[in-house]
Amino acid sequence: MELVKRAAESNNISDALAIKKPKLDPKLPKGVLRTSSLAAPIMQLNGHADAVLCCAFNPAGTVLASGSHDKHLFLWNVQGDCENFMMMKGHRNALVDLHWMTDGASLVSASADHTVRGWDAETGQQIKKMAEHDSFVNSCCPARRGPPLVVSGSDDGTSKLWDMRVKASIQTFADDYQVTAVAFSDASDKVYTGGIDNIVKVWDLRKNEVAMQLKGHSDTVTGMKVSPDGAFLLTNSADCTLRAWDMRPYAPANRCVKIFTLHQHNFEKQLLKCDWSPDGKMVTCGSSCRNVIIWETASRRVLYKLPGHNGSVQEVVFHPKEPVIASSSSDKTLILGELAA
Repeated sequence: MELVKRAAESNNISDALAIKKPKLDPKLPKGVLRTSSLAAPIMQLNGHADAVLCCAFNPAGTVLASGSHDKHLFLWNVQGDCENFMMMKGHRNALVDLHWMTDGASLVSASADHTVRGWDAETGQQIKKMAEHDSFVNSCCPARRGPPLVVSGSDDGTSKLWDMRVKASIQTFADDYQVTAVAFSDASDKVYTGGIDNIVKVWDLRKNEVAMQLKGHSDTVTGMKVSPDGAFLLTNSADCTLRAWDMRPYAPANRCVKIFTLHQHNFEKQLLKCDWSPDGKMVTCGSSCRNVIIWETASRRVLYKLPGHNGSVQEVVFHPKEPVIASSSSDKTLILGELAA
């Protein structure tokens, strides 16, 4: 910049100098068009002492929760500097899955310490401890509507249904194999489970029995998520495929309608999760190739393959209101990233 002297009208020295701003060349490229309220297009979140195994945005999109092998649950602000403003302690082993309850006021987490726990998001206090499983709890999921129900799946071969208002579990679904992923149907009248037998089972809560089996995966089901409209179920598997299943009544016998490929599972056989965008037009999942991969649902075309992590990507989640994703990794970090509008 060039300093230009001007006549001083006062004794204030600072008034004697003016800064002449250089003219902008209209031919120069403009700045990158921003599409979200993030402070920067990419924000890296550091603080966990071990692999970050799961993450989830609250329903309002203002807070990101993360769970780690370091046994702690962190809450991060999504705006500004994305500071970590709360740490919840209680689990005695790796925290492997977490979800916000629909009201956004509390969370549930699953852990290798054989428990599922409920947390108050305002105070950070533990509000419920569910300790009936006999082995690692691999997955948990709250109901989208109705009573505050939570389902959990464990290496003990059972899935348990919990009412957050009741101390003990209210229903148990016994399987012959370890359960690695669970989800509620949109109407909360069915529970989906997946395990090391490679089969997705649909449990009828009223009859307490398997109403349907979805076969197609050739290795362990590591994660599952129901679409925003409730019509489809997305499942990730160690066979390196991501599948979408048509869960509507009277659908054809072969309910697998989409198969997405490119992501990887390695020898570690980690429970890599998956997610839908809020409008259901995109899907994503964790991958051991260290990249965040996002597909267009309709065409199965890869829209993004995003580098940045130095370890396996455990989970990728979409922001509920903005074109933003969050990813958690075994490199001990999370990354918030902005997508094109």
